[in-house]
Amino acid sequence: MDRRKRVGFIMKEVFKDLGITLKGEKSEFHFLSDEDLKNLSAFFESKYIPEGETLWKEEDPFNYIAFIVSGKVEIKKEAEFGGMNVIVGIYSKGALCILDESLKKVTAVALEDVSLAIITQENLDKLIATNPALGAKLLKGMLLTVSDRLRKSFDRLTVFF
Repeated sequence: MDRRKRVGFIMKEVFKDLGITLKGEKSEFHFLSDEDLKNLSAFFESKYIPEGETLWKEEDPFNYIAFIVSGKVEIKKEAEFGGMNVIVGIYSKGALCILDESLKKVTAVALEDVSLAIITQENLDKLIATNPALGAKLLKGMLLTVSDRLRKSFDRLTVFF
């Protein structure tokens, strides 16, 4: 199989898995139709990160949104007193980071082989410009994901007080 066909096959599998991930019973993206997923796939790229590799480091710029399609990622933050990391969370499937103009506040490391589906700032802007309804659905799912993670963070914090 030539490289082009192999890459196309891998992309198709990643987006099939992304569809399963996003439309799962407990997913905040359950409302996306198969047609929505097909249309979204044109705006995404796939990325493979081997176990132990760093996806990004603290202070890297936010320039894409990453959805974990498979694998697990450890999110950690360097403690203020230096030399120690605080494990912020271990994430499996779902949206992993949000776009803004700030720098990343955490480091992400693959705990096992990870497949990501990535949408860049440029492609997100294109999606919103060309298909605002679909862009709104993607953003709604991301907002629900962030809200759920914030709620879980509050639950974890109450353990300390």
